[in-house]
Amino acid sequence: MSTGFPSAPSFVSQREQFLAAAKAAGASLTEYRHPLTGPSGEPLSTDVAVLGDPYAKRLLIALCGTHGIEGFYGSDCQIKWLQALTDRTLPDDVAVVMIHLINPWGTAWMRRVNEDNIDLNRNYLNFTQALPDNQRYEALHEIYTCTQLQGPKRERADALLNERISEEGWSAVMSIVEAGQYVHHDGLFYGGKAPGWSNKTLHKIIQEHFTHAQVAMCFDLHTGAGDYGHPMLMTIAQSSYPALHDAQAVYGPWLYTLLTGAESKSDTGVAATATGYTSQAMIDALPQVHLMPFVIECGTYPGEQVHTVLRNDQWLHLHGDLTDQVARKIKLELLEQFYPADSDWQEVVWLRTRQIWERALAVLPRIQAPTHQ
Repeated sequence: MSTGFPSAPSFVSQREQFLAAAKAAGASLTEYRHPLTGPSGEPLSTDVAVLGDPYAKRLLIALCGTHGIEGFYGSDCQIKWLQALTDRTLPDDVAVVMIHLINPWGTAWMRRVNEDNIDLNRNYLNFTQALPDNQRYEALHEIYTCTQLQGPKRERADALLNERISEEGWSAVMSIVEAGQYVHHDGLFYGGKAPGWSNKTLHKIIQEHFTHAQVAMCFDLHTGAGDYGHPMLMTIAQSSYPALHDAQAVYGPWLYTLLTGAESKSDTGVAATATGYTSQAMIDALPQVHLMPFVIECGTYPGEQVHTVLRNDQWLHLHGDLTDQVARKIKLELLEQFYPADSDWQEVVWLRTRQIWERALAVLPRIQAPTHQ
């Protein structure tokens, strides 16, 4: 592919650093190869590193790249923590498991979605049952399939969006759009009609690495929502789950509990109306494990700004030329929205992520699974 597509940071460099750090720390590695390639034809994969006893009864799980381009932050933190753990001894019967870039295609192509335009945090559903029916999205769909980046058609799409926002407010409109939709494969926040590769791969990883556990804390790493440079610790689920009290006890007022649903609201910038989250998938797949699912959401830029750049990227992959300078400009703008170049931002999010993980590592040996689980 033309050099019009950004070459740094890259999936290849992140993977090389992750594998090197994992090997230096003495972790065991498992590769899950993706069927497609990156923009330069490079092979893609999700890698799992297990540090400590792979059969330990207590697991600290760190998952990155659910939204591909957000994986650069998560990968950086995984690499740095592996380096920090290299000469340390883990607590007895505790292992650290790192799932590196579960959506490798999205990271390589600098997209939030996967190879099928699927938002993975709308894809973890039971597809044998009726899918969510987001009727209110229908009137907004044309905004996200506009054939022009600039010009009268884009202006009309902008006007339509602005009209709805002026009538209902930004949060109300975004609660419709971000709830996810399962009809239009070319739309924004598309949840798919079947499990995507990353969905199936995560479930394979769960079966191969997690089912033996008694207690687990899982951290899904994200960026883009919330105040700039503020890493918010959340637990997200459709309803209260058995280990919620322990999760809240570990982190106290640092933890924001979000129970999702059609009528749910949140001031965090994270979609409260969406279904199909990774956190819920983990709960559903591991009913026998005393599981605490967490999300670390690192704030970047205002939601309106992020949304505009997501629209531009959607246009690029539907109608643009990925090899030209317009593509390069859009990709660099998108990268900045989800992985700011600001060294202070990168330092703060790493510091807070490390603090969260260190607390988890310290308390894991003391958490007891109820005997009935």
